[in-house]
Amino acid sequence: MSPIKAELLKTIETAPNSAIEQTLHYLQSLLPNSSDPANDFQPKTTLGKKLWEIRQQAIANGMTLLTEPELEQELTDRRGGYRDV
Repeated sequence: MSPIKAELLKTIETAPNSAIEQTLHYLQSLLPNSSDPANDFQPKTTLGKKLWEIRQQAIANGMTLLTEPELEQELTDRRGGYRDV
């Protein structure tokens, strides 16, 4: 096993579950054969391509994306507690 893999496994053993989950999602986003449908996404418009590029750069720089429940909570908070059902 490479030293980097050993260090990664050592770090994961003590990391909180939320950090492990975020790390897994990040690693999956980097792998070309990942089953994540986002890896197959091809924007069709110029704006879509620019936004996709910004998203990919943000992920590569360590930004974590919100999960669907986190996104719903963010929208609820921004609406002053109103939840669209």
